[in-house]
Amino acid sequence: MKQVTSRSDQSTTMLNPRMIRRTQLAFGLPLLAILCAAWSCPEVFAQTRLSEPPIRYLDTKGDNAITDLIAKVDAGEIELNYQQGSGYVLPILDALDIPVSSQSLVFSKTSLQTGSISPANPRAIYFGDDVYVAWVQGSRLLEISVADPTLGAVYYSMNMSPNRPYLRRENNRCLVCHEKTVGHGKIPIHTIQSVAARENGSINLLLKSFVTDHTSPIHQRWGGWYVTGDHGLMRHMGNSFLVGEEMVSQGPSQVETLRQHFDLSRWPSPSSDIVALMVMEHQTEMQNRLTDANYAVRRARFIHQDTSVGDQKAIETAIDASAKLVVDHLLFTGEPQLESEIKCSNSFTLDFAEKGPKTEDGKSLRQFDLKRRLFRYPCSYTIYSKAFDGLDRQLQDGVYRKLWQVLTRQDNSPEYAHLDGADRASILQILRQTKTGLPEYWSAATPADRSADAGAATGG
Repeated sequence: MKQVTSRSDQSTTMLNPRMIRRTQLAFGLPLLAILCAAWSCPEVFAQTRLSEPPIRYLDTKGDNAITDLIAKVDAGEIELNYQQGSGYVLPILDALDIPVSSQSLVFSKTSLQTGSISPANPRAIYFGDDVYVAWVQGSRLLEISVADPTLGAVYYSMNMSPNRPYLRRENNRCLVCHEKTVGHGKIPIHTIQSVAARENGSINLLLKSFVTDHTSPIHQRWGGWYVTGDHGLMRHMGNSFLVGEEMVSQGPSQVETLRQHFDLSRWPSPSSDIVALMVMEHQTEMQNRLTDANYAVRRARFIHQDTSVGDQKAIETAIDASAKLVVDHLLFTGEPQLESEIKCSNSFTLDFAEKGPKTEDGKSLRQFDLKRRLFRYPCSYTIYSKAFDGLDRQLQDGVYRKLWQVLTRQDNSPEYAHLDGADRASILQILRQTKTGLPEYWSAATPADRSADAGAATGG
């Protein structure tokens, strides 16, 4: 067993000088400072820095899957055995329950390890429900990011030396690119970005790039990434390089493996699956919204501490806006309809769908559609996450109230028109049977129940 030395969770922790260049766990192009916040809450607060109260990001210890892993390794409950060629990558994935099939390969030159990344040596990103692990062949540094229930996105690095490996938290060097300004101040974020990358992986910063999530049109996605899988007649920016000012595809846009691009034997998987990429895009933005909403309410409470009517109204306004911010993304508002069926290139759809709770009749929020949209039941599985459960209590109550109104058709706003009666009834049924802590009023009979009963009677 190789002992992993854990370091302090404080921001003053320093890396070994040989590892210090520009630490960032960027899942896309690090140009977040030029991006506008399209989903921020009302601009009513004064705090802008993460280090300021009530957030105190730099001084607050993490409490998440990575801190749990560090504790278990230090206690001898988990062994991480070094492997030639890949270091601790596979043991880390196994310890964090991250499927190898989630492997997503980015060849644009970003992150701390820019000099090592190229189309022939892409950076591999693996992800679970709340953790992301990024690895570059030949590197002794593993980059890790996690959605912390209190802090939002938190970043760690792991020195993969076989003689003295250790995990440590990163702050300022990562926040250079992973800090976003919204209406109420700054928040730490995860991001997926589509860029115009040249044949050597470098990026043309003068051309437009896209931060992508489930609302993005397919043709704007995955520039600088490899993509495997079948997407019919749809086109995307993946598997192509910038020649002049045009993106030129390198071989077929629909491929099962990446054999033609590099030696696959050095990677745990031959795929960079399109479905995995789509899930990761949705998940990162969902986690950002949970952070945004939680920070907004915490900051509102800190600013408006008086019991005056005006202060209480300001807090209520922040809660209402933040609840809608969460619910809209939970219910996949703005998701464009797929123009062609999407087919997975590996076992990711099976690996992903088998996790999470199911109803008595086998329904799950992790079931895919892939013909019209990403998921069969358009309500995010992140509602089961620790980040969701860690929301401010009144904010969570507001989310539940808003969600209930939409699912029971009390709220028929245009942004929810993509949810028909059967969708709403099914989501309501799934949450009632699988989500703990629902308010008591969720058990009341509704028109959605009658819709579900009618569907069952007709075989729908």
